Amino acid sequence: MPRILTGITPSGTLHIGNYFGAMRPAIELQAGGDAFYFIADYHSMTSITDAKERLAYTQGIALDWLACGIDPAKAVFWRQSDVPEVCELTWLIGSLTPMGLLERAHSYKDKVAKGISPNFGLFAYPVLMAADILLYDTNVVPVGKDQKQHLEMTRDIAIKFNQTYGEGTFVVPEEKIQEDVSVIPGLDGQKMSKSYGNTIEIFGDEKALRKKIMGIVMDSRTPAEPKSDAEKNLAVQLLKHVAPAEVALDLENRLRAGGLGYGDLKKALFEHYWNYFAPYRVKRAELVANPDYVEQVLRDGADRARAVASKVMTRARKACGLR
Repeated sequence: MPRILTGITPSGTLHIGNYFGAMRPAIELQAGGDAFYFIADYHSMTSITDAKERLAYTQGIALDWLACGIDPAKAVFWRQSDVPEVCELTWLIGSLTPMGLLERAHSYKDKVAKGISPNFGLFAYPVLMAADILLYDTNVVPVGKDQKQHLEMTRDIAIKFNQTYGEGTFVVPEEKIQEDVSVIPGLDGQKMSKSYGNTIEIFGDEKALRKKIMGIVMDSRTPAEPKSDAEKNLAVQLLKHVAPAEVALDLENRLRAGGLGYGDLKKALFEHYWNYFAPYRVKRAELVANPDYVEQVLRDGADRARAVASKVMTRARKACGLR
């Protein structure tokens, strides 16, 4: 059974783009492999410097993922910082990682271009990511096309270490490109992202979320006018994710034929969105009321993760002559 690994950075409030693009596919993979999922709080340090904010986001991520379907009986789920071996491994593999490899990282160049301070953490991010993957003898890493380069860098680092210190020290992981992962549009039509401020949160205040959805800007055509481009309507696109297929298609056809007002369309979108996540809100409320359980899940997950990590670290240390 292949070991699958995914990391989740606690850098903001999760939205439905996160859910349909990353969370749901990861949760579905629990049934088909040895699933290792971690909250990447070390990674958040390149973008968040407020300690209370990091803690709050980390706790929120734990609640959200457990509420949405991570099953501790099927997956190992832990906080990255509860397995300190990842920092030691970062140094071991970083000592062999060529500067040129890191300088070619698209993510680093994109973030610096957007005005983020080019610090060591941002530059060395791919090395820490490689350590996350190699530390657990990971076989498969599900990635979107935008993360493909990072997985290729991990493979390069593992191969170089194996060639230098001994073949078989690290498992060289394979990528699983998620071709069918949907890009969820935000409230302004761009890709849904907290960076754009156009998100619909998975969990939040009903009144505020209703206002957000009812505030989606439409064109000036009257309800009676047929809309031949109904499939491009933002509310229709979002409905296809949260409503039954036949309901979404019916609303799209009614909009195309004319007679369906944008206000009614947005009301339908809100209701289907709210109902879709209703079971998860119930589960999350139960978890909020039982913080000791959530903490125990993370601690148990860290123990299970460290059991694997310690064996890999022993192998890596011995290979490079540390002890």
